[in-house]
Amino acid sequence: MADQTERAYQKQPTIFVNKKGGLKPSESRFFCNPGLGFKIPNEAKNGSYVDKKCPFTGKVSIRGRILTGVITKMKMNRTVVVRRDYLHYVKKYNRFEKRHKNMSVHLSPCFRDVQVGDIVTVGECRPLSKTVKFNTLKVAKGAASKKSFTKF
Repeated sequence: MADQTERAYQKQPTIFVNKKGGLKPSESRFFCNPGLGFKIPNEAKNGSYVDKKCPFTGKVSIRGRILTGVITKMKMNRTVVVRRDYLHYVKKYNRFEKRHKNMSVHLSPCFRDVQVGDIVTVGECRPLSKTVKFNTLKVAKGAASKKSFTKF
């Protein structure tokens, strides 16, 4: 059963909770494969969280771009700020300059022990809010500092 910490009753919309005789373990949780070779985390299969914006347990499809970046801030609820570093060529000086973009990304509760500096792979989805248009698909541990420049 879902953790009831919100004011509204938390449940997955595709699961009927009041079935006669109870639910089998296989019927008690909805999860789906986002495709593109990404594995479903065990927490998404066995966990008790409810997140309608999760690519594994919600109704959000991943389509479009797949990007990589480093987590810089984790102060929002289920949303992180990801920094993407890149090089921009300046034709006049025949050199490259460092540039970066910050983007807000939805981080599902199925990813546990995520810290600032971890490398995340994100996929484009429909707009989830005013600034969030990407969803986390994979988290890899990173030892980079907050402002360090790394080329992927």
